[in-house]
Amino acid sequence: MAGRLDGKTALVTGAAQGIGRAIAARLAADGATVVISDLNAAGGSAAAKDIGANAIAIAADVSDPSSVAALFKEIDAKTGGVDILVNNASIVPFIAWDDVDLAHWQKIIDVNLTGTFIVTRAATDQMRAKGKQGRVISISSNTFFAGTPNMAAYVAAKGGVIGFTRALATELGKHGITANAITPGLIESDGVKASPHNEAFGFVEMLQAMPGKGQPAHIADVVSFLASDDARWITGQTLNVDAGMIRH
Repeated sequence: MAGRLDGKTALVTGAAQGIGRAIAARLAADGATVVISDLNAAGGSAAAKDIGANAIAIAADVSDPSSVAALFKEIDAKTGGVDILVNNASIVPFIAWDDVDLAHWQKIIDVNLTGTFIVTRAATDQMRAKGKQGRVISISSNTFFAGTPNMAAYVAAKGGVIGFTRALATELGKHGITANAITPGLIESDGVKASPHNEAFGFVEMLQAMPGKGQPAHIADVVSFLASDDARWITGQTLNVDAGMIRH
């Protein structure tokens, strides 16, 4: 049976593990050729090997314009250009406000917000040059709505991703390119399990409309929908995926 994304090329940043890896696996299962990009070259290669023939690993630093330019040059050579961009790469800190200095702030903004801009700039330029009616899907966070403590720079960056998505949709709609954001709640990913955030599941579950722990597959399922033709009339939206923790 044909996949819903047959013939498409999808780039997923930060896809060596966790949510990004789950997204890459789902889009490959849907028939897309998936480019797994991560600063962790070994992890990206391992993920591509596990996913199989539909996956390609290309290491890149989303905060470095020259690295991103090389990434898209290689994508063009190997696949003919990107149809779907999933901005997933991010740094998730746990740091009290009193310990936030300018160096920390700039590092988080550089990867989580500026990196999203750099990759999206390259992707949408490539889409338009090739006449592709593409998809830009950016992973934000429900911490933007909750004002979660110990994450000031992260919350600011993820709020910026939402604002950027809205403006991008307006700019690119005339080209048939959609732009949407997803705001996951707390997800039981590799990174979360290895961080202090792992201790918050009990508290978060009390706030949810539905019980349980969020899983990477929950996010991958929604990305699959937004990447498909089923979502062709949806743009400029932020979709909360957190079992109803945030209701708006």
